[in-house]
Amino acid sequence: MIRNPILPGFNPDPSICRKGATYYIATSTFEWFPGVQIHRSEDLVNWDLACRPLDRASQLDMRGNPDSCGVWAPCLSHADDRFWLVYTDVKRYDGNFKDAHNYIVTAPDIDGPWSDPVYVNSHGFDPSLFHDDDGRKWFLVLQWNHVSASVGGKPKTSAFDGILLQEWSETDGLIGTPRVIFTGSHLGLTEGPHLHKRDGWYYLTVAEGGTGYDHAVTMARSRDIGGPYETHPETHLITARFNPDHPLQRAGHGQIVDTPDGETYHTHLCSRPLPGRCSPLGRETAIQKCDWHEDGWLYLVDGGTLPQSQVSPPQGVTASPRAAARIDRSFTGHNLPAEFQWLRTPEPDRIFTLTGKALRLTGRESIGSWFEQALVARRQEHLGYRAATELTGYAPTTYQQAAGLTTYYNRHKFHFLAVTHTAGLGRCLMILSCPGDWPDGRLQFPAEPVALDPGPVELAVTVDRASQQFHYRQGGPWRAFGPPLDAAVISDEGGRGEHGSFTGAFVGMMAFDITGHGLTADFPRFSYAPEGT
Repeated sequence: MIRNPILPGFNPDPSICRKGATYYIATSTFEWFPGVQIHRSEDLVNWDLACRPLDRASQLDMRGNPDSCGVWAPCLSHADDRFWLVYTDVKRYDGNFKDAHNYIVTAPDIDGPWSDPVYVNSHGFDPSLFHDDDGRKWFLVLQWNHVSASVGGKPKTSAFDGILLQEWSETDGLIGTPRVIFTGSHLGLTEGPHLHKRDGWYYLTVAEGGTGYDHAVTMARSRDIGGPYETHPETHLITARFNPDHPLQRAGHGQIVDTPDGETYHTHLCSRPLPGRCSPLGRETAIQKCDWHEDGWLYLVDGGTLPQSQVSPPQGVTASPRAAARIDRSFTGHNLPAEFQWLRTPEPDRIFTLTGKALRLTGRESIGSWFEQALVARRQEHLGYRAATELTGYAPTTYQQAAGLTTYYNRHKFHFLAVTHTAGLGRCLMILSCPGDWPDGRLQFPAEPVALDPGPVELAVTVDRASQQFHYRQGGPWRAFGPPLDAAVISDEGGRGEHGSFTGAFVGMMAFDITGHGLTADFPRFSYAPEGT
């Protein structure tokens, strides 16, 4: 069986395509760099990270982008012997404007080289590119209405001003007059358009209801690409909004793919909330098997609209889902392991280097910065895990220098086990927490600092669903440091709550030096071990 989610831990807005017998899914990365995650699979069961194509300043520079901005809802397709990737760089979150700039890059192979971007427009977000069978290409995007009553993190339907369609040419750009082809169902907040053509029909799937617990995939169709579009008999193809106790919640925003043998699947984002509705794993990617019925509409194979946790694979596939495994990284090479990312900047040499013996972070701005911070981390992919690292050769001389291990969601939601300095203790261990206390974002210090001996210090964190515990040692046994901390705040719903942020939790290594001297911190190794999953 296919076990959902197929891409666990912060992999939202899945756009799927197929080239030959290989499937590819592109997901949103928001403020994390490099931009866009693309996974590949031969069986729809097991997926491997293929690339993150937006890896240089000419393609993406997110310095100054607020939390939960950056790369929203990419669209991946294959046509004309090339891969096409459409993406948005959202520059603003709060207020009426979004400043959502849409671009297209291409590559002859999924591994690249990926081109410099071609700018398309800034009407709104969630763009997609549809390649019609007559060779014409069509650009779809949500049109954002900044003069509506919608403001900030509580979107109202009026700002979601319909799905805009316009022809696009590689030589001439956008052609003709843009037109709104679909304004959505009664659920509203209509976004995330994708077109699929079958038997002369244009099938449009959109995301509706916001990316919280009312989320849904809505379907419509038309004989003409420009509409009018009639809505699916059930309105929604996939949603969990009527089943609050179902293990897969917030189901919506995905895309259709056909197998080589003509079977049909639909991806969608989802979350697996803990009791009390907190989702530390963020929005993840799932997939559902579908059937085309005699009425020409697509339905889930099991009937209804509820997403299933286990789904039948394509005919002939016998692969089993891989078991969760511990990962140990020794930073002895000169390339950062693929699972790690950093925030916003296309100039990573300013925040980290690999010396051949360690990952060396250069302290820059604070852990609360939107511009340039030395934080290198990986996704939390399990509700229970233990992560550990070692910090060597680090000698701060002021409290304005700190380095260590962090569980991190954004600048308002993190816990940071930091080696720093105080006047009374000298080099010491301290916890800096920001438990989502919007709007102030004030730091809290849940434990009294303790002095450290000279030499390396090992740091660890154990996360068990909504609770976490920091640990440290220097040559002896591991010691717990500080009280158990609230891990639930490091989730989509923490702080500002639903629609306030929508990425996912990370764990990794951080250093800051707000003296401006760039004190470095060396981390020779890092481990991540799923526990209790």
